[in-house]
Amino acid sequence: MRVHFHGAAGQVTGSMHLVEAAGKRVLLDCGLQQGSQELEAANADPFPFDAASIDALVLSHAHIDHVGRVPLLVRRGFRGPIWTQRATADLVPIMLMDAASLAESDAERQNRRRGAGEPQVVPLYSRDDVRDALELLQPLPYDARTTILDGVDIALRDAGHILGSASVELWADGRKLVFSGDLGPRGTPILRDPTPIREADLLLMESTYGDRNHRERTATIRELGDILDAAWRDGGNVLIPAFAVGRSQELLYWFARHWDDWNLARWRIFLDSPMAGKVVKVYERHHGLFDAEARETWRGTPNPFRLPNLHITETADESMAINRIERGAIVVAGSGMANGGRILHHLKHNIGRRGTHVVFVGYQSVGTLGRRLVDGARWVRIHGRDYRVGARVHTVGGLSAHADQHGLLEWFGHFEPKPRLALVHGEDLAREALAGEIGERHGVDAVLARPGMALQA
Repeated sequence: MRVHFHGAAGQVTGSMHLVEAAGKRVLLDCGLQQGSQELEAANADPFPFDAASIDALVLSHAHIDHVGRVPLLVRRGFRGPIWTQRATADLVPIMLMDAASLAESDAERQNRRRGAGEPQVVPLYSRDDVRDALELLQPLPYDARTTILDGVDIALRDAGHILGSASVELWADGRKLVFSGDLGPRGTPILRDPTPIREADLLLMESTYGDRNHRERTATIRELGDILDAAWRDGGNVLIPAFAVGRSQELLYWFARHWDDWNLARWRIFLDSPMAGKVVKVYERHHGLFDAEARETWRGTPNPFRLPNLHITETADESMAINRIERGAIVVAGSGMANGGRILHHLKHNIGRRGTHVVFVGYQSVGTLGRRLVDGARWVRIHGRDYRVGARVHTVGGLSAHADQHGLLEWFGHFEPKPRLALVHGEDLAREALAGEIGERHGVDAVLARPGMALQA
C-alpha cells in the first residue's frame, strides 16, 4: 500500500490523496482549491495522474474543497464508482450543481467585459459534467465494512464535521489506512461526536487548527448574542458569510435555542442561498443522524428550520430585494469565505455603513476576501470596484466545524499502538505545532505531507 499526496498537503483546500494497493488505484477526495487567484486558476491544470487509471473514488464529505473537482475528473476519463456516506450522496448534487452554475455565470460575466479578439473564459466544468459524475455515486451507511474493489475494503465512520462527514478506514494488502477526513469538535450542535478509531498502520489526519484551541462554545454563543444586540442598537444589518452545508444550519439551530434570549422576533432573518435551502431539506431527511439534544430541539418550538421570521430566498430578485433593507436584517449567505456567491452583493451594499456588522463564523483561507476583512483591510475590491470598510468585522471562532488542537490530540490518542502519521489539510504553522505536541506526548514523528510526496503504509 502506497499513498501519494496531491492536495491539501501544506494548505487547507483541494483535498486529494491517491492510494495504490492490491493492484488498484483509489482516490480519497477530489477537492477544489480555494483562496488566491493563482490557486483557483490551478484547478484547471491537468491532474497529476491519469484520471482514467483511477479505479474508485471515496469522498469524505460534501464540502467543495473535498468534492469540487469530481466533474472534471469524470470529464477527463474517470469511470469508476464514487463511494460516500448516504447523506453526503444527497448533498453532493446540490454542491456540484451550484459550483457549476457559479462557474458558468462567472465565465459569462467575464466574457461580457472582454473585447473583440480576446480569448473567451471557459468554466471549469458544466452542469452536464455534474450529471455525468452523479451517475457514479454509490451511497453507503456508516459502520459497514464494504468491498469496493477486489482486495480493497472500506468502512465509513462518523467524523462529526458536517452531516454525512466520514473518516475512512481502508484495508488492502494486509494493511490498514485511516483517512480522518475533516474532524468536528466534540459537542458540536446537531451532529454526533467523531467516532474513535483504534487501529491503523498509516493515518492521514487533518490539522486545520493544529496550533490552537477554540473558545468555549458557551462563550462564543454569548458573544454572538452580544453582537446581535449591538447591531440592533447601531441601527444596521448583520451579514454572516456561511457555508451552505453545516454552518448555516448550525446558526439556525442557535437562533431557535436562543429565540427569546436574543429577542430574535424583532429581526428579519434571511437564509439567502437556494443551495442552503435545499440542504435544509437534506438535513430534514437525515435527522436520524442528529445527536440527542438536536433531536429534542427539532421537536421543540420554534423548529430551527421553520423560524416564524425566516425567509429562505430562492430567486435573484428576492436576494436583491434584501439590499433595500437598511436595518433589522440578519443575512446568512454563501460563500463562507466571501470569495463568491450572494454574500458579495450584500457586502457591496453594506460594507461601507458604520451600522453594519459582518460576522465570520468559520475558517478564512489565505487570499480570500474573508481573510482580508478578518485581517483588518480598510479597502476591499468586490466585482472590480473598491469599497471602503466602514462596517464592524467580528471573528467568532468557537463555532468552527473543525476539531481544535485538543480535539485532534484526543482523537489521535485512541489509536493503540500508534500508527505512522501524515498530517494533511493544514497550513504549516498549524501542522508543525500539532506534530510537536504529538511527538512530545506519543513519541510519533509526524510527516508533514507535501504535494508529490509518497508514503508506504
